[in-house]
Amino acid sequence: MSARRVALVSGGNRGIGAAVVQALAGHGWDVSVGMRKPRPLSDVAQVQRYDAQDRTSEAAWVDAVVERFGRIDAIVANAGIMIPKTVIEAEDEDLDALFEVNVKSPLRLVRAAWPQLVACGRGRVVTIVSLSGLRVKTPRSGLYSVSKFAALALTHAVRQTGWDEGVRAVAVCPGFVVSDMSAAVTDRPPDTMTQPDDLARIVAFLLDLPNTASIATLPINSTLEESL
Repeated sequence: MSARRVALVSGGNRGIGAAVVQALAGHGWDVSVGMRKPRPLSDVAQVQRYDAQDRTSEAAWVDAVVERFGRIDAIVANAGIMIPKTVIEAEDEDLDALFEVNVKSPLRLVRAAWPQLVACGRGRVVTIVSLSGLRVKTPRSGLYSVSKFAALALTHAVRQTGWDEGVRAVAVCPGFVVSDMSAAVTDRPPDTMTQPDDLARIVAFLLDLPNTASIATLPINSTLEESL
């Protein structure tokens, strides 16, 4: 069994996820990165196949990590998709795809890793939710928000379920972060958005908090909003 804490990071091959992988490795974690088409990233992380639309991949990923490291201490559910449509424009298939990737797959991953998260006595689940899980900012972000409100509720449900067994779950809710997803929906200059490295440092900090200093929801913004 690894003497170091072990974290699974979905969508860790680029953007926010890649920054989280580097931050955790720098804080002494062993990290396993899940991606649809595994490829070597660096010497700081193990890579495993993970496809949010393949309902067998979460359990297979967890099994591979337990076989290699003997433990799982944290999950960072970062992988997600956005379909920029209003709720009126969207088809049922669009909503199904969003829920499969943004809600159902993270839940399957947590379920598969649950015995390990409980066994360590201070299991951690961090879900990268988005400010779209706290409010609907624009018409074309509405469909995405529906899935992210559900992801927020899922995180709080995990928090409630695991509290007495030392599992803590936090929903991290950033606004625009420099990433491919943001580039597809905004023309804001990168220097006016939250940087992935800054968000990663926050995630690493949250994972290090003791059971007696838990945070349920953490909004992070690069612009002023009256209620956030």
